[in-house]
Amino acid sequence: MRVISGEHRGRPLAAVPGTSTRPTTDKVKESIFNMIGPYFDGEWALDLYAGTGGLGIEALSRGAAKAIFVDSDNKAFNTVKQNLKTLRLNEQAEVYKIDSARALKVLSTRGVQFDLVFLDPPYAKQKLEQEIELLQQLHIVAADAWIVTEHDAKLTLPEQIGMCEQFRCSTYGDTRVTIYRYIVEGDS
Repeated sequence: MRVISGEHRGRPLAAVPGTSTRPTTDKVKESIFNMIGPYFDGEWALDLYAGTGGLGIEALSRGAAKAIFVDSDNKAFNTVKQNLKTLRLNEQAEVYKIDSARALKVLSTRGVQFDLVFLDPPYAKQKLEQEIELLQQLHIVAADAWIVTEHDAKLTLPEQIGMCEQFRCSTYGDTRVTIYRYIVEGDS
């Protein structure tokens, strides 16, 4: 099943009320999935700053088996739950209202490993390098996992963070997407 223009089965996603979130534009979302692969086969996704849940929902619609959505904002949490219910994706999803650092620690205790990680925090609160390091330290990224960051175009992230190597970096107006691949030693 393919998602086009932020819709799933012809239904648009509900937006988070107010101005506390900055949803990923359809153009940026489509570009992200063109870079990391248009379709998936059973992968697990983590949408760490979920907002509307658009990135995780897109991954589910392209074949990911499960997505975990995390957002500490009450309005975003409720919007993700509403979008999942509307799109009948509840069985493939878990939604948590918790801050990102705590969520990562909780997920590590479950032994969960993700193949796709989406990091799109509010620009003013971004700690992307530290979060990518934490993902590795807590062993919650699978070998060859994709880590997709969305951030201010003025920010340049390093070529390598731990065992994550920058795969691609593209700018769309005031937004930059930097994609990393988690390369485990011995992988080719």
